[in-house]
Amino acid sequence: MENLNQQPEEMEQLSPEQLAARKEEMLSFYTDSLPYLNAQYEYESILAKIDEVRFKRASIQMQFAMMMQEPKGEELEEELETPDTPNAPKERKLKKS
Repeated sequence: MENLNQQPEEMEQLSPEQLAARKEEMLSFYTDSLPYLNAQYEYESILAKIDEVRFKRASIQMQFAMMMQEPKGEELEEELETPDTPNAPKERKLKKS
């Protein structure tokens, strides 16, 4: 497509036969390029699907890790609230004077 650098005046001076030939060249260029573009489209689509699956897997792993950590946090809170050990100090109450 070396004709892209031509000035508009030069393109207007084409005869109808030359214009038809240019149109045919353009059509054949785009038609010949379609298999390559389709191959690129399929390649990019597959890469996008792979990225999507990787993201889902990582997201599930993060959710699983967070689920596994929750009971530990709750157990610590419960231990702090109600001590089960006999050696634990009893709550002190203020004396009224």
